[in-house]
Amino acid sequence: MNAAQLDHTAKVLAEMLTFKQPSDAVLSAYFREHKKLGRQDRHEIAETAFAALRHYQKISTALRRPHAQPRKAALAALVLGRSTNISQIKDLLDEEEETEFLGNLKARKTEFSDGLNTAAELPQWLVEQLQQHWSKEEILAFGRSINQPAPLDIRVNTLKGKRDKVLPLLQAESADAEATPYSPWGIRLKNKIALNKHELFLDGTLEVQDEGSQLLALLVGAKRGEIIVDFCAGAGGKTLAVGAQMANKGRIYAFDIAEKRLANLKPRMTRAGLTNIHPERISSEHDTRIARLTGKADRVLVDAPCSGLGTLRRNPDLKYRQSAETVANLLEQQHSILDAASKLVKPQGRLVYATCSVLPEENELQVERFLSEHPEFELVNGAELLQSLKIDLDTGKYLRLNSGEHQTDGFFAAVLQRKD
Repeated sequence: MNAAQLDHTAKVLAEMLTFKQPSDAVLSAYFREHKKLGRQDRHEIAETAFAALRHYQKISTALRRPHAQPRKAALAALVLGRSTNISQIKDLLDEEEETEFLGNLKARKTEFSDGLNTAAELPQWLVEQLQQHWSKEEILAFGRSINQPAPLDIRVNTLKGKRDKVLPLLQAESADAEATPYSPWGIRLKNKIALNKHELFLDGTLEVQDEGSQLLALLVGAKRGEIIVDFCAGAGGKTLAVGAQMANKGRIYAFDIAEKRLANLKPRMTRAGLTNIHPERISSEHDTRIARLTGKADRVLVDAPCSGLGTLRRNPDLKYRQSAETVANLLEQQHSILDAASKLVKPQGRLVYATCSVLPEENELQVERFLSEHPEFELVNGAELLQSLKIDLDTGKYLRLNSGEHQTDGFFAAVLQRKD
């Protein structure tokens, strides 16, 4: 890292470490304002800024109000998060105090392992939440797994290509490209490429989608000619996967409360060659326009609004923008959405509830509460469903994915069926 890059990183962290906005939004806005920054500059700034987020617990232990001392926070990120030796950056240190600060930081590594929140790089509120269900060793393993950068997972659009044909093309460009172990549609790249400019992305053959998200689409199990509802469609990653699964036959209703997210879905549909998706903005899960589908849907996917704590490899700032209070509010929202969505499922139809969270309160406990209130539904064994699709993955009756064991984001899914 050079002096100019360090200065830019400090300016980014001054805003990013207030946690008032998502970190990727802060970074994107900064790069838009500084168009002359080259590719290598952007890489160094982004990597160091995200290293500061991943090691914020240790940095904030050693540095009071890190956002107010962003240059020191950037230097700490280089040493703690990017394995930089102090001797490598001695030319960047313009004060003796900075050298002393970094020396003390390295000397405190043993001290950092004493507290569970610093050892696991998790805020105290989240540690307390997890301690209700997990052992100390499980919390440490989780913290370490989400502190690694995520690879780039992509999905081959089966309307436009086959994985066994696309994979060799990508391997010719990036030797680390490999088939995902579980999803039959997935390809994983450990070193990210500029996919948005790639020919196979531009023609709709490839879409960015984590392997865990691809497995959720497979659990929906949509068939040609069916009526499908994606109740919280967002920008439509799973909607697109389900549409391809149906070979563009049938009808998918993509509901969401955010017009902007649905607007992002429309060009993606066009690029993917899908015409069976019908995006529609709703005001809430109680919107009267939903009632026309009561008891008519073959399959309903509820990818519920959640804490996002399964995506911390990609969004390390989320754990500081969430709290016990925001999670409590989400629990009531999830319960209400699941209840409303269930009314659309026809007899023998399938309801899939999913989150990208690792908290049992948002996952298993939410499903158990729903089943206790809705005896007309029963749980379908997720592992058996995957086995029937020749996917060798057994996490029990629920799909539970974690970054450490499965190299995916943290995902949860429950498959429910309405009785005849």
